[in-house]
Amino acid sequence: MEENDKKLVVVTGGSRGIGKETVLSLVDEGYRVAFLYSGSEESAGKTLSMAREKSPSSKCYKCDVSDSANVKATVEEIYKEYSTSVYALVNNAGITRDGLLMRMSDEDWRRVIDVNLTGTFNMTREISRILLRNKGGRIINISSVSGIIGNAGQANYASSKAGIIGLTKTAAREFATKGITVNAIAPGFIETEMTENLDKGEVEKLIPLKRMGKASDIAKAVLFLLSADYITGSVLKVDGGIAL
Repeated sequence: MEENDKKLVVVTGGSRGIGKETVLSLVDEGYRVAFLYSGSEESAGKTLSMAREKSPSSKCYKCDVSDSANVKATVEEIYKEYSTSVYALVNNAGITRDGLLMRMSDEDWRRVIDVNLTGTFNMTREISRILLRNKGGRIINISSVSGIIGNAGQANYASSKAGIIGLTKTAAREFATKGITVNAIAPGFIETEMTENLDKGEVEKLIPLKRMGKASDIAKAVLFLLSADYITGSVLKVDGGIAL
């Protein structure tokens, strides 16, 4: 298949962790990728170089997904570059600012909600317009088991991830007749920069499979949902059984 004929997947938070693994798994499977990042340009550059080894037309864009104007402008750039080859969106961008509810500041509450939930909304709203023109596509939102079962010290994070599940189910209903499926993945404890300060031994005691997950476990779930024609509005738990 010629490079320009490959389907494009847009991935937010694509420079590190789960996002990076997803980007590299996608190009391995023959997709083109445009990924967004808001942090280190060095990390983004390294991920882009690796992606271009398999998919030379891959690109990255610096974007704060919580800023609707920034998202709109970035998606317009992506559409100008890739046009109707845009096939799917993976909403992966997310942050944590943990703390007990009674001590949580307004800023820590708002920033996590703004990035995780409002960012998912902003990206879904803009990319869905392209998918509607294309008469089909995929939207995959990265939620969390924290959004299903809650987690002490994560009132903001758990609320944002629960909100993503509600957004996923609503969007799935709205877009079902348009050929667009919308699903969520709920990771458990995954070994990334975000979890590197946790006590691995203590965490693994909570997991029926007795191990933390890897970013590749989530990337595999993304690839599965990209290929699934008859699944929409679902939440796929990839958590080693922690939310049984």
